Amino acid sequence: MDKLKKEDIPQEAFDLYDYYCHNKLDRRTFVEKLSAYAVGGITVTALMSSMMPDYINTRTVEPTDERLQSSDYVLYDSPKGGGQIKGLLSKPAGSGKFPGIVVVHENRGLNPYIEDVGRRCAVDGFISIAPDALTPLGGYPGNDDDGRALQSQRNRDEMLEDFIAAYDYLKNHPDCDGNVGVVGFCFGGWISNMMAVRIPSLKAAVPFYGGQPATEDVPKIQAPLLVIYAELDTRVNAGWEAYEAALKANGKKYVMINYPGVNHGFHNNTTPRYDETAAKQAWDKTIAFFKANLK
Repeated sequence: MDKLKKEDIPQEAFDLYDYYCHNKLDRRTFVEKLSAYAVGGITVTALMSSMMPDYINTRTVEPTDERLQSSDYVLYDSPKGGGQIKGLLSKPAGSGKFPGIVVVHENRGLNPYIEDVGRRCAVDGFISIAPDALTPLGGYPGNDDDGRALQSQRNRDEMLEDFIAAYDYLKNHPDCDGNVGVVGFCFGGWISNMMAVRIPSLKAAVPFYGGQPATEDVPKIQAPLLVIYAELDTRVNAGWEAYEAALKANGKKYVMINYPGVNHGFHNNTTPRYDETAAKQAWDKTIAFFKANLK
């Protein structure tokens, strides 16, 4: 079946998909509500098919890319979290030590999109680790629906401990120079904000459309922040005003960019929420931010 073009999918359908992705609608209710927008020759099946991720045709960096020294799975210990956690460790080609980036997945585990982001970090000169918080439950199950169901079974504070442990693992890795930042998306955006709260030595954090920490936690943040939002993502954006007020009140270093006319998940190139222009601009700014701060 041919995929619908993004412009043929009404914004209301994207909003429903956002609720579905964040477990606010079950699949049956999502399909029922989506049927209201199956008009003008567009079927529910076509809408569903077009909005689901395409992991086959969207990879941007192959594991065998010559710009990579390696991209392999590792295990590390998370004693306060899920125990032993699997992650994809990607190293740039070349010798010497590299600054590091922890790449934090959305609310569905280490799927192919996040693995690709980890490799993108490596080709830009950073050693990266992309952990899978679903490791204690068997790991990412191969599809996002089951991944979301599994992740909902884990405590998010325990998962935060898994990513803090990934920071420690990467900081002490023999190929890392000890300067480590974090980038995360959706759930991973919240994790990125919370790692800035929890880790005084974190060098930089880039939360993409992530939930904000409590205002009383903001004074603990030491890392500079590049905070990225999507204009149409009113659910997450609602927390920015209070977050910004706390950042300003406590003299924290931050930059916020709210990309106009795009949806939550606009960086994810596997779904029609992807916006190529905004995603490229945001990623270029992310890499420049890390290069400036991971010294």
